[in-house]
Amino acid sequence: MIEIIEPGLWSTVQDLGRLGNYHLGVPPSGAADKYSFMAGNLLVGNPVDFAGLEMTLFGGKMCFHKSTVIALTGAPMQASINGRPVDFWEATSVQEGDVLSLNACREGVKAFLCVSGGIDVPEVLGSRSTYELSKIGGFKGRKLEKGDQVQINEPLPGVFKQAGMSVPADFIPAFSRMQEIRVTMGIKGHMISDQGLKTFLNSEWTVSPESNRVAYRYTGAKVSFIEEDPPFGAGRSYTNVVDFAYPIGGLMFTNEEELIVLQNDATTGGGFVTIGTVISQDLDLIAQSRPLSTCRFVAITLDQAIEARKERNEKLARLEEMLKR
Repeated sequence: MIEIIEPGLWSTVQDLGRLGNYHLGVPPSGAADKYSFMAGNLLVGNPVDFAGLEMTLFGGKMCFHKSTVIALTGAPMQASINGRPVDFWEATSVQEGDVLSLNACREGVKAFLCVSGGIDVPEVLGSRSTYELSKIGGFKGRKLEKGDQVQINEPLPGVFKQAGMSVPADFIPAFSRMQEIRVTMGIKGHMISDQGLKTFLNSEWTVSPESNRVAYRYTGAKVSFIEEDPPFGAGRSYTNVVDFAYPIGGLMFTNEEELIVLQNDATTGGGFVTIGTVISQDLDLIAQSRPLSTCRFVAITLDQAIEARKERNEKLARLEEMLKR
């Protein structure tokens, strides 16, 4: 069991998400930076979809009431066990009574704590992930609070041999304040003017402090749309359409000067013009983007998006092989 002494800013139980319910109004949720989360599970010998903790900006303090092996990945927070520094991206053994402290991260936003055997909370619709807006999944459907006692499963056989194993440097992502985000254009993209498309792709966009697990907001240039009367029921703005289903990663304009990229806890539909979709790999980059950091959006083809997914899967397979004893 893990006892929460100080909960940090926003810590929740997550796995890789609950799939297949988005059409019913239930988003997938799940780890915001899936690559870092999966790498953490591999470090402690877990399948990549075992539940762990996702922490935002700083992680607080927690006491382990069971000896096990843990791994910290994602945004590098200043971490220590009983005052002794602990490295990120490395498997570390903890003993009963050990206290893990996690201060603010210097780069990025989301850090992850993976535990051998995984976090033990009930499955809801096939996932242990927290969807706080509807209070389902995770630990009582909410972020962690002081005094919570989070159950963990027994460590996997032979896992203590993993202690000291680390992720090679070239497998650790960079948490930059300037990112290139790849998008596939389409959906309602015909509603943006040619000049508006050029402006969108050639401009630098700044992350708003209002960004969260539902959506990241960006401000930047003014993007023009085709001036035609909106269809019946869509309101008066050129950036409105009749409601339709949004994809996770959907890139939409709420007006000519603000765009939104939907994240794992996104609403399932609405009436804003959606001009494309951020590829799943680069949603990790967005989730690690700090407020007031910047990005540029780069249009790629569907074939290039599929190749990017293949490359990440192959990278994780190589990492898994390296970490096997």
